[in-house]
Amino acid sequence: MELLVDRAVGDGPTLVLAHGAGAPMDSDFLQHLSAQLVACGVTVCRFEFPYMAERRLNGKKRPPNRQPELIESWMLALEQVTQRFDGPVFIGGKSMGGRMAAVVAASVEVRGLICFGYPFHPPGKPDKLRVDTLQQLRVQTLIVQGTRDKLGDRHDVESYDLPANIALHWLADGDHDFKPRVRSGYTQDQHIVTAAQAAAGFIINAGD
Repeated sequence: MELLVDRAVGDGPTLVLAHGAGAPMDSDFLQHLSAQLVACGVTVCRFEFPYMAERRLNGKKRPPNRQPELIESWMLALEQVTQRFDGPVFIGGKSMGGRMAAVVAASVEVRGLICFGYPFHPPGKPDKLRVDTLQQLRVQTLIVQGTRDKLGDRHDVESYDLPANIALHWLADGDHDFKPRVRSGYTQDQHIVTAAQAAAGFIINAGD
């Protein structure tokens, strides 16, 4: 498995970061997020699930692999990272990648979990909740979420019965990709910087 590594200065914490369902590990969003995390002292290791790696080779779009294959990829990436890097290891991801990271964190010991834009439910189907895994988590968890995310906005998410070990950091007017409307006074770039700073603060505190 190929790892895309953005190394911070020193032997600090490492975040293994998975992509979402529709974009690769080097998407503009993850490139920007990773650069900001590195600037905060966090080494970032990214990888691709098999379906996305295949798309990179043949250019053909296909749906994500089934969950067992996604988890197998996660475990392989985590094994490679723990063999290569010293210091505390955190896992996380964007959307689907974060959801699969939560499944891993529910069964494997990691220092902490960070989800960027967690898919609490499918678009337009707020009654089909995906919170079972979150409710099983015992590890310290941070979810960074836009307040108007169509896969879980602030109004809906704050009504969920989530464990006390899950912290939520809200990005004002952000959508699933943290993009706010112009009238909000914020920009997507600002929200990505804020997301990285929140994640780095969480990592530093959890790593102590």
